Amino acid sequence: MFISENTNFKEKTLESKIPKVMGILNVTPDSFYDGNKYLSIQNAVSRVGEMIQEGASIIDIGGMSSRPGSDFVSTNEEIKRVLPVLEVVREKYPDILISVDTFNSELAEKSLQIGADIINDISAGELDEKILDVVSKYNAPYIFMHMKGIPKNMQNDTKYVDVVADVLKYLMIKIRKFRSRGINKLIADPGFGFGKSIEDNFSLLNNLDVFQLLEIPILVGVSRKSMLYKSLGITPVQSLNATTIANTIALMNGANILRVHDVKEAVEAVRLLY
Repeated sequence: MFISENTNFKEKTLESKIPKVMGILNVTPDSFYDGNKYLSIQNAVSRVGEMIQEGASIIDIGGMSSRPGSDFVSTNEEIKRVLPVLEVVREKYPDILISVDTFNSELAEKSLQIGADIINDISAGELDEKILDVVSKYNAPYIFMHMKGIPKNMQNDTKYVDVVADVLKYLMIKIRKFRSRGINKLIADPGFGFGKSIEDNFSLLNNLDVFQLLEIPILVGVSRKSMLYKSLGITPVQSLNATTIANTIALMNGANILRVHDVKEAVEAVRLLY
């Protein structure tokens, strides 16, 4: 889907029919599962090395938590968290695909300038529309997600007429808008846990094949989320097995990218199915 006459190795990696695993690197003090673990550059780079060794094809670096109820941080703070780590990871691992998880156009542009490959925007351009100009300018792959509200309030209203149909329609509208802005390397994320009830999340997971109608890659991020651990009455730390099961369901229903904390287990699921 991203193939062109000038296709490079990284774009071929995204184009592959075998699902890819995206390893999460949160350089934040407050992420719901691994906050505070990778604040130092040394710890962050070490973790990236581990995830690459375990089979990650993409590393997703984020400098602001988007857990339910979280507040935004300043642009300067987000930049201060992400760019130093990105620079070192890019230099040490020149061949790995790097995604930057941000809705901020300034951070997105600075990241692409120093070697990021992908922008992963939870707001789909809603919170900073200038990010679309940045993505178009650099011809970067763009992951866009469905979210109801913002992280601070997204769980206050989780009512849908039909969550699968509503999310599908939203993503379709976004695709048309992005293409009109010259953005064609698109990856859709249904937004598990972002303004959805537990029941909604499982409806999306069990009907994920519907999103193949979009005719673009689908990213699924259910790793250690509350839809899993609350359903089982356990904690995020105890939810690795549940995550692997949910990832397997996602793969069987057509997921192209799994965004995970636990790379090894996700890669094994891909290998067994493909």
